[in-house]
Formats: sequence, structure tokens, C-alpha cells
Amino acid sequence: MSDELRVGLAGYGPAGAFFHAPLIAATPGLRLAAVVTRSEERAAEVGERYGAAVVPEAEALFDRCDLIVVATPNDTHVPLAKAALEAGLPVVVDKPLAMTAAEAEELVRLAEARGVALTPFQNRRWDGDFRTVAKVLPSLGTVTRFESRFERWRPVPKGGWRESSPTGGLLYDLGPHLVDQALRLFGPVSDVYAESDVRRAGVASDDDTFIALAHAGGTRSHLWVSSVAADLGPRFRVLGSAGAYVKFGLDVQEERLRAGWSPDAPGFGDEPEERWGTLTAEDGKAEPLATETGDYLAFYQAVARGEQPVDPRDAVEMLRVLEAAKRSATERRVVRLTTN
Repeated sequence: MSDELRVGLAGYGPAGAFFHAPLIAATPGLRLAAVVTRSEERAAEVGERYGAAVVPEAEALFDRCDLIVVATPNDTHVPLAKAALEAGLPVVVDKPLAMTAAEAEELVRLAEARGVALTPFQNRRWDGDFRTVAKVLPSLGTVTRFESRFERWRPVPKGGWRESSPTGGLLYDLGPHLVDQALRLFGPVSDVYAESDVRRAGVASDDDTFIALAHAGGTRSHLWVSSVAADLGPRFRVLGSAGAYVKFGLDVQEERLRAGWSPDAPGFGDEPEERWGTLTAEDGKAEPLATETGDYLAFYQAVARGEQPVDPRDAVEMLRVLEAAKRSATERRVVRLTTN
């Protein structure tokens, strides 16, 4: 048998084209073997750039691939992942793993029963700025407030299913990243409050959402996702009893992937000094702090080694919080969660 795993990619929209395909292609031990797309233009790009076969349906991947990657619209994640697991194939699923925690739990049980890996693609764990937050956290003392944002100024909708579908929207697009990061840093959540709105004409799902989390350990996380922020707030603002860390601007890896960089290129995850954040010590003195190197490639390198870089039960926990946020915004109240 070849040492290479043949990877089948279901979906070649932005997630498949800008994230999964280049990361898979740059990972030793993985080969992008086949891609599902019905677009002639995208099919030509797949063949030219990766030399991969193009097939019209995800089921056509199962006989020719060793690993399936699901990067299709949100409401198709569960049926496609389920079909792959039932075929005995390991699966990587773009976030969110499912639309509900119950569906995600069902997939986890199926993967365990079949003895195959199920891995959510929470690539933002390998953002350089998030890695920096995790590194400096012990120096900040008791963290009382954690602020995290994915804000954009996009007053005119771009179109596409994320804006036109009821199962799109920012809560389930960028919300999974922010909630996952907050849970990784500060643990289980006891209370959830959210405000979620549609601000732009012609958009079917939320484009301006705020989530407040009360963690069982005492930290409060305030999370924003918005397409209508003409003045962008800090990406991270972490306030503790012994200092603070503030960082503006997004991790560099997405913009470089979109610009055509290969993720194994030298300096791919390195952030220029002018974009570094600021660390404020207990005495109030603020100094620039070098951002840790971002490393999306680490996700697929772990997959190639047969590991699960993200525990799917983390996605179940994250979805419980997103469901509570959706309920909070609808009912205009704080939602209490039971914590283990």
C-alpha cells in the first residue's frame, strides 16, 4: 500500500478552494485525489492546480479515497459525514460539525461504533494571535474579561448561501471559531446571553451578532461577529488582574491562502511587526509582543499521522453554547447551561 492517503474533498467553494485543498496538497502523506464540484470553471482549476479527479457527487469519493473532507454548506455536513462514516472512512468536517449538539453527538457515536476518526476543522486554534493569547494567559493573573471579534465592513452583501440560506449566518459561520476558542481558554460555560440581528436588506440570516458567556471559572467572554462594522474593534482584548493583552487585525494565514500562497512556504504563518499586539504589565507599562507563528498546516499534518487534532466532543460542547445563544437571542433572555 502507498504511504499516501488519498483525500476526497466534498465541496470546492471558498472553504474547499482557499483552505482545505491547499492545506491537503502541502501536507506530506496526503494527496488530493478527487474533488466534488459541478462548476466547469472550478473543475478546470482543480485539474490544473492539483491534478485531482472531479466527480459530481460525494458518494463517488468513497471507492477511490481513504479520507473524506466535507466542506459543503452547513446543512449538508451531517448527511455527508454520516454516509462516509457508514462506508468506514475517516472524515474531516468543516465547522460547524452539525447544526445541533444532538446531531453532532449522533455523529460521534457513529464514528466510535465504526472505529473511524471524525475530526472537526477548527483551524482557528492554529491562528498566531490565538496561540499568543494562550501563551501569555498565565502572565495576566486572573482573567476577568475576554473579548474576541470577527468584524468586517461589508455593507453590500456578497451573495452566496451563507447570506441567503436560513442555515447560514454569522452565528454558525464565525461563531464556532469564537466560541471554540473561548471554551479552550476558559472552560465550560454556565450562562449564555446573545443579541442577533439581520442588518442588511436581502440577507436571510444574522449578520450582526453578540454573545456573552459566563464561564464556570469566573471569566466572562464577550464575542462579536459582524459584517456591518465600519470601525473594527480589537481582534482580542484580554483583561486580567496582572495585566492585559490587546491585538488588532486578523491572523495572516487566510489572506495569504486567498492570495495564492502555499501553506508550506517560508514565513507563511509569520506576522509582520507592525501588526503585533500589545502586552500591558501590572505596572501599566505596555510593550509590543511578537505574535506566535500561525500554523494551519499542523492540523492536516496531525491527520496524516492518524491523529484527531480536534476532539469531536469539543464540537458537541461548542454547539450546545451556539444553540443556547440562538435561543437567548430569540427569547431575549439569559440561558442557563448545566456544566460538568
